[in-house]
Amino acid sequence: MKPFAYSRETGLDHALARGKEDGVRYLAGGTTLIDLMRLGVEEPSTVVDLRALPLRDIKADGDGVQIGALATNTEVAYHPLIAKAYPVLSEALLSGASPQLRNMASVGGNLLQRTRCSYFRDPSSPCNKRMAGSGCPALDGYNRSNAILGVSSSCIATHPSDMAVALLALDAVVHVRGGGGERAVPMGDFHVAPGSTPAVETALQKGEIITHVTVPASPFAQRSHYVKVRDRASYAFALSSAAVALDVSGGVVKSARVVLGGVATKPWRATEAEAELVGKPPTSMSFDAAGAAAVRGAVPRTHNAFKVELAKRTVARALRDLVGKA
Repeated sequence: MKPFAYSRETGLDHALARGKEDGVRYLAGGTTLIDLMRLGVEEPSTVVDLRALPLRDIKADGDGVQIGALATNTEVAYHPLIAKAYPVLSEALLSGASPQLRNMASVGGNLLQRTRCSYFRDPSSPCNKRMAGSGCPALDGYNRSNAILGVSSSCIATHPSDMAVALLALDAVVHVRGGGGERAVPMGDFHVAPGSTPAVETALQKGEIITHVTVPASPFAQRSHYVKVRDRASYAFALSSAAVALDVSGGVVKSARVVLGGVATKPWRATEAEAELVGKPPTSMSFDAAGAAAVRGAVPRTHNAFKVELAKRTVARALRDLVGKA
């Protein structure tokens, strides 16, 4: 790890000013940044610690909830308001990492965590995320964990977050603040598919800080569920995951959310799968149809073709589990 300067900020305005400087990286929980610094992927000249900022509250926001960017994953997962009103979010958080990491990892840091693609995390390998135009060795290399949806000829790195998948299913909004003031970014617009610029991963601009996330009340929020399929039962990233939510009335699905994780370059809302569910009874047949629709347009590679069938089954299982719980 290269030497770096460190400062701990207690005021948001001063922290924002520091973020405009070259070579500055913000530190929240540190569970991603420190990892990447040790690997030599991130080499900031200055690390600005945000943990003293007053951005940790979890509170009611009208009929919904507001979650501070520095709230830990553990605090959010076990908060009574979240566990009761947004079970998919609690389940997604508790499926991620280990208790020790969840105690440190923050909401803002979780949203900004970077891919676990082995080529990205190896500075000796070319990677378009690290160095534009250097190539993507995962395309024809070992790509078992890589994406099949939202991919491009420049990048097939999978987005690693469980929490972000659940937040997208809940129509959450990310609130950020920078030199130009405050703005609200819908979760569906916050993460960016690679296209020809894989280094651009989010809508966050230089010097901006995530301050909080709001999650609205909805007819389906309480009837929601998260399923994660991975190589081992704990402390592993998803090979495939699904956050699902249903509003069922009169024996028919009125509205639905299906969001995939572990198989796409960003949290992936499967609108075609939702269309397969709406207006129909919640049956195994419609769940299987939704699973098949969720992976339309998938582009599998040599080692990750199994994810197509796995994602189908993950969606169908999540929906069956959800209806079974209800």
